Amino acid sequence: MTTVSAPVQAADPKPKPQPDRAVTEAMTIFAKTIETFRFGSDQRVFGKLEFVGGLDLTSSNALFGAFSSIRFRPDGAHFVGVLDTAHWLEGRIERDPGGRLSGLADVTVTSMTDRRGRTESAKARMDSEGLALRDGQVLVSFEGDARVDIYPDPGFTQSRPIRTLPILLPKGRLKSNRSLETVAVSPKDSPLAGAPVIVAELSFDADDHLLAAVLEGPRKGVFGVLQKDPFAVTDGAFLPNGDLLLLERRFSFAAGLGMEIRRIKADDIRPGAVVDGEVLMSADLGYQIDNMEGLDVVVQPNGDIHLILVSDDNHSILERSLMLEFKLLQ
Repeated sequence: MTTVSAPVQAADPKPKPQPDRAVTEAMTIFAKTIETFRFGSDQRVFGKLEFVGGLDLTSSNALFGAFSSIRFRPDGAHFVGVLDTAHWLEGRIERDPGGRLSGLADVTVTSMTDRRGRTESAKARMDSEGLALRDGQVLVSFEGDARVDIYPDPGFTQSRPIRTLPILLPKGRLKSNRSLETVAVSPKDSPLAGAPVIVAELSFDADDHLLAAVLEGPRKGVFGVLQKDPFAVTDGAFLPNGDLLLLERRFSFAAGLGMEIRRIKADDIRPGAVVDGEVLMSADLGYQIDNMEGLDVVVQPNGDIHLILVSDDNHSILERSLMLEFKLLQ
């Protein structure tokens, strides 16, 4: 009699950990309009910018605040933001009949998912500082564990990163809390051909220039940005012609807070270059500013170019979450 043994079943492979389910939470934002940019003055033009309006934002939701970067969708109203607490913030701006900012609506907050599928991750792993949008993707730059992660768009709020971009910069020179504050995607028809660019906040190359890199495309490579002491770069965004705007912040106990916006010419950005540019506007505590960390460029239906800035309140009662809007004067 022949005995036929049943085939031995292979042991099931260890199941892959499933990502945490990120919970999206709606929040109500209270907005107080800012009518003038300079305290006690009706002045509207500041350098190469004209003040359009602003908002002082608050919420009873403890997650609101710590705004690090903001990017607007093509409609110029809906936005995506990152908080440095590893949260996504989505919503849309509202305007009054005169076209000035009047409030935020449909605002939601969602914990970001890390590369291992975890939400509510430790800040050391998920100190999200910079944000950029391109076709089908959301790019996020992180400090601490310095990197640029790519999330799918749509679906980024419920997804772990699908890829991490090589940052090209020597990680040994990146300070843990002064590194990748800025990631911005260049226009496709610009000299950088749609490539993402990163700029460090206060991390330097061997010649004491801010570390920066073009991550893809025909001008892929490392370049330097001349630091404007005592300013640090906190965000950047591209103009339609390919010029790069850098938002910069300073702070000292003696002089207090300050900010400026610098314009870097598109043709100057190339491997091995050291770039500088015109300061479009600067402000100190005599103006309606705070810890300014986010900047985006929004082209209006009539072709006007507007800049929208946001501040990081560090979840402190001593700081404010502001949204400021300016028109670029050509």
